Amino acid sequence: MLTHCPRCLQPFQFSKEQVVKIEQALSRLEIGKKLALKCPRCRNGITLEPPNPSGEHQSSMVQPPPPPDLDWLQSGLYKGEEKVEDVPMALVLDTPGEHRQRIGESLEAVGYQVVLVDTVAVAMERMRFVHFSSIVFRADMEGDLSGSTFHAHMRNLPMDRRRYIFYILVGDRLRTLYDLEALAHSANLTVSTGDLRYLDIVLRKAIPMYEELFGPFLEELGAYGKR
Repeated sequence: MLTHCPRCLQPFQFSKEQVVKIEQALSRLEIGKKLALKCPRCRNGITLEPPNPSGEHQSSMVQPPPPPDLDWLQSGLYKGEEKVEDVPMALVLDTPGEHRQRIGESLEAVGYQVVLVDTVAVAMERMRFVHFSSIVFRADMEGDLSGSTFHAHMRNLPMDRRRYIFYILVGDRLRTLYDLEALAHSANLTVSTGDLRYLDIVLRKAIPMYEELFGPFLEELGAYGKR
């Protein structure tokens, strides 16, 4: 007699009286007939046949799939890695240090896959081949923003690319979540370096607000083939 459900693998807890009734029902079955039961836990259907010559009962139920192959745990290789492009990616252009590390950790905390770079040339090269959903640039990295090569590059991006990038400026003189300042700099968000410890919270507030404001507009553009 089966002791576990073939589907949910939970042990049966039949009383002695129930076991006797099941065995009696099996003994009365005609040749070729089967006894239908349901698992008390998952409610999955189970069929039992009368004892075979060895004295055991059989289940004609389709067997559940085997457990997953876990060889990749030891090799470190995961066959689903080719799907990482579905994760939104963020580019952080800043010199190595505590601030850049904190920015990267905050972006990862809200679901981004982060790429850290420290030169304008590398950042622009990465942007040629990767679609970044968010880009963070330290505003004083090239001196004043008015003379920044990278900031000019962002401002001059074709709108079919720029409108899908959440562009964040970080700097000592910037004010956090000040929309007018962000608009004046052609950015989506400005953050003071003094508030970087709260960046994950700022992002959780700013990104949904941006999507709520511009989401319907972007959907309409997509409907008309303008992406």
